[in-house]
Amino acid sequence: MQKPELPPKPNVSLTSFFSVDDILIHQEAVSRNQIIRLLLTHLAESHGIMEMESYYNAIIERENASGTVVSHGIAIPHARLDGLNRPYVGVATSAKGILFAEGQPPVHLILLLLIPRDQPGLYLQILRALAKILRDHDAARSVSQATTPDEVMRFFEHGGTVLPDYVCAADIMSDAFISLHKKDSIKTAIDCFIANEINEIPVLDRNDDLVGVVRAGALLKVCLPDYLRWMSDLSPIINFEPFTTILRKEHKSWLSDILIDEFASVQLNAPAVSVAGEMTRHNSTKCYVLDGKKLKGVINLPRFLNKVFRE
Repeated sequence: MQKPELPPKPNVSLTSFFSVDDILIHQEAVSRNQIIRLLLTHLAESHGIMEMESYYNAIIERENASGTVVSHGIAIPHARLDGLNRPYVGVATSAKGILFAEGQPPVHLILLLLIPRDQPGLYLQILRALAKILRDHDAARSVSQATTPDEVMRFFEHGGTVLPDYVCAADIMSDAFISLHKKDSIKTAIDCFIANEINEIPVLDRNDDLVGVVRAGALLKVCLPDYLRWMSDLSPIINFEPFTTILRKEHKSWLSDILIDEFASVQLNAPAVSVAGEMTRHNSTKCYVLDGKKLKGVINLPRFLNKVFRE
């Protein structure tokens, strides 16, 4: 039977989720699946965790769907699981390295995370706690040289891996996004919509401040005047005649003509839950993450749902 333990309190250290007994060092000549099973078995025996086989399958399924090599020789296989009343962490090191994904270097530090299904965002909080370690290119290889589990534990304690109180917008945003400038033409926007198969693009001014968005739907409204939009039968317009005007001047018409200045946005350090509020208030499937007025990232609805319900 699983040992009854209370959920972690805010501002706890990552090391509150594991002890020296949960650390396996010098795991050489093993595969990804073998080290995951070994860590899981070790945690199950130490903490009375049941359903080990179903947990193992869930972790491997998660790993196969999306690899968990996060940075510089560190892998964080994980799964959100039913039947847990608190998170568990198992740690393993390998000086030789373990191949976790084809085409990627072997990993030297593995953290297996078992996360209760009803604690959304905990994986992201742990990633934030590990931020300092993840920035150090040599951290994983360095800790893999430790000769005792106590040395590994001191490595994490020295790193000050304290979990933040909450997941913020910066934790779930994508910093890879397409943007346009206010001075760009409608032709540029149309080309961008088509090439990237998107229907909304943020627009920046000369200072790279976010000033609005352009939406493909706004273009249709320009092409179809009000009196046409209310017609139930557009069959007499068989050759896209209303689009002719835009086609003739798209290269010299500016985004300011169709710019929308109402959009969902939050600041970098805003709680991630506020993203849902902003999307709902603006009936939008995108939320823009700002530093002041500077656009730093974008969160679309599928990404948000994945982070909250599946990550």
